[in-house]
Amino acid sequence: MMLGTVLELYLINHYETALQLIPILCIGSLMLILIILFFIRTKLIRVIFKVILVISALSGFYGVYLHLVANYEFEIEMTPTANNWDLFSESLSGALPALAPFSMIILALIGYSYLKLINQKQ
Repeated sequence: MMLGTVLELYLINHYETALQLIPILCIGSLMLILIILFFIRTKLIRVIFKVILVISALSGFYGVYLHLVANYEFEIEMTPTANNWDLFSESLSGALPALAPFSMIILALIGYSYLKLINQKQ
């Protein structure tokens, strides 16, 4: 999932601004810590992994917010007389995929599940 998400972000040029780099950096950090976690399962590594998982989940919520705001602003320009509910509902299906950043939250939940699994084995 991590490789697929990074590849998709790369293919859609999701690296043009600093804010667009956040999910790529989060996933890269998760990949690195995950590889380390396969070999070294110290408490410090697990804590670092948890922190990066939380940051990744928060970046997902922030990404949804940014996508919705951008779509909302676009919809206001296109139909300035529309009411707020219509603008919001159109924003959900706008040019930017408004719910796509939720994949970062799903990724964090999968990572947390893996962490729970390795904690049970010890």
